[in-house]
Amino acid sequence: MTDHSQHRRYFSRRQPPQEDVEWYDEQDEDALLADEDWPPRTRTSAVRYQPTAHDAFHGTALVRTTTTTGGRMQGVPARRSILPPRHVGEGQVLPSPVRVEREPSQPPPRQRGGGLRSRWSVWVGLGMLIMLLGWVAFSSLENWWQTTQDDWRYGRPRTFQADAVVGHNHDAPDHPSHFLALNLNRHILVIELPADDPSKARIYSGPVLLGQGQELTPVTLSFQDVNGDGKPDLLVWVGDTHIEFLNDGGGFRPARPGEAVPVSP
Repeated sequence: MTDHSQHRRYFSRRQPPQEDVEWYDEQDEDALLADEDWPPRTRTSAVRYQPTAHDAFHGTALVRTTTTTGGRMQGVPARRSILPPRHVGEGQVLPSPVRVEREPSQPPPRQRGGGLRSRWSVWVGLGMLIMLLGWVAFSSLENWWQTTQDDWRYGRPRTFQADAVVGHNHDAPDHPSHFLALNLNRHILVIELPADDPSKARIYSGPVLLGQGQELTPVTLSFQDVNGDGKPDLLVWVGDTHIEFLNDGGGFRPARPGEAVPVSP
């Protein structure tokens, strides 16, 4: 009986005052350690006291200590520590806390040469894009310049005029026949004033052009004997294509199949 009393007094002396000990379960301790409101750890200290048998199975004893930094008191949670198993009572053994250490995550190793290849691909793609934009800009500039030159030369609608002696209405070099060729909304028209006499004007209808922007295609005229009868025939040029009108002595008519011969521009 005396030994038991002495053992109880010894065990009581090892326990700290109850007002200085705070008991937390493991979830409360983890939340306490992960609290973002705590300032960075400086000089800290932690004291773990021997728990009783009842408290050992319901939580872990933590003692909150304070440290002075720059004249301010800061509360710092104490860290866990590995304790050897302790015999509390007869047949009871306290489990030792287990420290879990996490390895810091490491980024995957970078492949050699990957950055160089990616930079080369970026430069190649950028160069191809610049070439494409340059080609589009050059084509647009070329088309604009060609259209501007045609505007200066043929006007809008595209108009071409020519004088020629074709044997109509007694025309002659001093009073030749006058011809006008028009691209009127993609419809080709030729107007003849025999011997420059408007009262005897004739209109020859040509083809209708198809496609976007064809109303700006110039139309021109030339005169050449294509069937070998000694009379100049009328050739209507639209780009590199021509339409032949044969001279019948009083006017022009479209050539029938087999009547005309190939003519170079």
